[in-house]
Amino acid sequence: MSAEATNPASPGPVAPAAPRRRSRPRIDLRRLGRAALLGSASRDRLPDAIGHVVEAHRAHHPDADLEPLRRAYVLAESSHRGQMRKSGEPYITHPLAVTLILAELGAETTTLTASLLHDTVEDTDVTLDQVREQFGEEVRYLVDGVTKLEKVDYGAAAEPETFRKMLVATGNDVRVMSIKLADRLHNMRTLGVMRPEKQARIAKVTRDVLIPLAERLGVQALKTELEDLVFAILHPEEYEHTRELIADNASRADDPLTEFADAMRAVLRDADIQADVLIRPRHFVSVHRVARKRGRLRGCDFGRLLVLVNEDADCYAVLGELHTCMTPVVSEFKDFIAVPKFNLYQSLHTAVAREDGQVAEVLIRTHQMHKVAEAGVVALGNPYAPPAEEQGGEGGQNDGDTADGERVDPTRPGWLSRLLDWQEAAPDPDTFWSTLREDLAQDREITVYRPDGGALGLPEGATCVDAAYAQYGEDAHACIGARVNGRLATLSTVLRDGDTVQLLMGQDPASEPSREWLEHAHTPAARIAIQRWLATHPGPDGAGAEPGGGIAEPGGGAAGDATDAGETAGGAAADAIEAVRAAGGVLARPAAEHPAPWPGAAITAVDRPRASVRLAGCCTPVPSDEVIGFAVRGGAVTVHRVECAAVSRMTNAGRAQVDVRWGDTTECRVTLVAESFGRPHLLADLTEAIALEGAEIVSATVEPPSQQRVRHTYTLQLPDAAHLPTLMRAMRNVPGVYDVSRAQHHAAPTP
Repeated sequence: MSAEATNPASPGPVAPAAPRRRSRPRIDLRRLGRAALLGSASRDRLPDAIGHVVEAHRAHHPDADLEPLRRAYVLAESSHRGQMRKSGEPYITHPLAVTLILAELGAETTTLTASLLHDTVEDTDVTLDQVREQFGEEVRYLVDGVTKLEKVDYGAAAEPETFRKMLVATGNDVRVMSIKLADRLHNMRTLGVMRPEKQARIAKVTRDVLIPLAERLGVQALKTELEDLVFAILHPEEYEHTRELIADNASRADDPLTEFADAMRAVLRDADIQADVLIRPRHFVSVHRVARKRGRLRGCDFGRLLVLVNEDADCYAVLGELHTCMTPVVSEFKDFIAVPKFNLYQSLHTAVAREDGQVAEVLIRTHQMHKVAEAGVVALGNPYAPPAEEQGGEGGQNDGDTADGERVDPTRPGWLSRLLDWQEAAPDPDTFWSTLREDLAQDREITVYRPDGGALGLPEGATCVDAAYAQYGEDAHACIGARVNGRLATLSTVLRDGDTVQLLMGQDPASEPSREWLEHAHTPAARIAIQRWLATHPGPDGAGAEPGGGIAEPGGGAAGDATDAGETAGGAAADAIEAVRAAGGVLARPAAEHPAPWPGAAITAVDRPRASVRLAGCCTPVPSDEVIGFAVRGGAVTVHRVECAAVSRMTNAGRAQVDVRWGDTTECRVTLVAESFGRPHLLADLTEAIALEGAEIVSATVEPPSQQRVRHTYTLQLPDAAHLPTLMRAMRNVPGVYDVSRAQHHAAPTP
C-alpha cells in the first residue's frame, strides 16, 4: 500500500516543524528496522520493535491483551521480510509507524492488530482467509477494507473504486477509515524522495478526500498534521512564509498568551475551580488562514488557550468566571457542548480581551471531550460492542445490537449514511470521484426535524428538495411542496439548522421531478436521483419533463393539455370545463381581469328600495356574510364584505354608506382562490371536485406557475350558500392544493 514511501531525510518537501502537542518522540524508523531484522522474538515476550506501540497502547488501555499484537507483528515482519522502502528501510517500519500513530490516539487492540497487518494481503502472499483463521473475522474485515484494488484489473478506475470500497466498509466499521488516515499520514510524512508531480497528486487527493474525512470523523490530531503536510507540498512559498512568522513570534521575549494564561489560572484558583490552563499553538494552516483574514498578526493570533476540567458543569462555571472577571468578546461565544458538532466535537468557545487590544480565544472542555476532540472516532474504541464488553484482539465481529434492536453506533452520522446512499447510484467511477469531492467540500452540517420528531442531517445550504430525497429516496419524485416551521415553502427554500420540515407528497403516480429541481439540489443523493429520472424520461425535446406539467402556461398551450386531462379524468370534469366555455370563461387569462358583478337579487338596500344593488366582484359576498353598501354613480349600490380592502378606500373617498340586508334567497355566486403546487392533472381534479359538489363554474383563471406554485381563481354559482364550507373543504382535499380562500382582490372600487 505504501511501498513507494520514502525517508524524510531525503530531498524534497519535509514534514512541517509545527509545535507538537504530544510529548512522545516520533518513532525511530532506522532503529525499528534494525530490530526487525533481528527476527521474531520468543513466544514468551514481546518483540523489542513494538515496544513504542505497547507503551502507547498501555497508556490508554492498561489491561489490554497484547498477545494479538505480538502475533500480528510476527506475521507482518515475516511476510514483509526482504521488502524495502525507497529510502532503504525495511518495509515493516511502515506498518509499525501507522500502528504507533493509532496507539497514541487511543485505538483499541483490534484496530492496532489490523493496522500491523494492513499491507500484508496487498503486498505479500498472506491471504484474507489466513488473517481470518489467525485473528478472526473482525480483523479480516478491517484489513480487507483498507486493501487497494488492483490497478491491473481496474485501470484508471482503481483509485476511485478503492475509495468507494473503503467507504462502504467504513459504513459498517469506521475503524477502516481510521487505519487509512494513519496510513496516509505516515506516507505524507515520508514523501520526500517522490517525484514532485507524484507528491502533488497524492497531496491533492489527501486535501480533497482524506482531510475532509478526518474532519468528519473528528480526528483532529491527524487532520491538522495532514493539512500542514499538504500545505508544504502544494504551497511551498506560503508555507515557508508562515513558518517564518511562527519562528519570529516564538523568538519574542513577551508572550501575551502566557500572560492571559497566568491571569486565567489566578481567576480560576480564586474561584476554587480545578482546571488546567494550557497554551495550544495553532498549526501552520490555521496561522496562514488567520493571517489572510486579519492581515497583520499579533501575539495572541498564534495560539489559543485550552481550559480542561473534570465535569460538564465545570465548563460553564469556568465560562462564568472568565466572563465576570475578564472582558468577554460576546460575539465569539459558541456552545458546542449543548449542541455538539456532527463530528462528535464538544467544547465551549469564547474570547477575552484586555486593554491593549489583544484578544485571546479560549476553548473550555472536559478531559474526555478533549480526548474525543483530538482522536474522534478512534477514541471510542470498538463502537459496535456492548458497553460492558472488554475489547480483545480476537473473535468475530460483534453487531452490538441493543435490546430494542437499535445498533449501538455513535459513529454513523448523517453525512456517512448519505454518502453510502448516493454512492450506490453513482453510474461510473468518474461521477463517483467528482461527486465525492464535491460532497466532502461541504464541511458544515445542519439538522432539521420532521413533524413526527425524527431528524434529518443535511449539509449546510440544503433545500427542501434535498430533505425530500434524504427522507424518501427516489419516492421524493412525487414531492409537491413543503411546510417549513408550519409555513408553506417552495422546494427551493434553503433550510436552516433546527427547522421543522413537513414534506407534502402527491398522490398521483404520474408525479414527476422537474429539471428545475437540479438548480436547488445541494446533495449528491438528490442530484443523482433527479438526473437518473430525467435521463430515463426524456421530454419531447429530449430534455426531460418541464416543471409544472399539466398546468396552464402562457400562450394557451397548456390549457388545452389540461382540457384533455380533464376529459380523461371523468365526465364530471369534462362537464365542468364545458360549463366554463358555455359561460364565456377561459381556463387561462390575466389575473387582473375579474368576472362581472352579479346582480344582487338576494339583497336589498333598506333606505333605497328601488336602487339597483350589485355584489362587488372583488370580494363576492354570499348570504350570511356581514356586508356594507356604498352609493356609486348612477344611483346604484355596490355591496362589499366588511373585511374587503375596498371598504376602507371607499370610506376615505367619502362614499355614502347604505344599509343593506340579505333577502330570503340562498342562491349565491362566489369567487374562490385555490393555491396549489404544480402537478399533472391538477386542473382536471379541481374542476371534478367542484362539479361533484353541485357548483357551476362561471369563469376560471389559472395563472402561470411561479416557483412550482399555481394560483387558480374560480367564480362559482352555488344553489345554496350553506354549501360553501363543504365545497371549500372538498377543494382543499384535492392532492397538491394547500389552501382555498374567498377572493380578496385589490381592484379599485366600483365607480
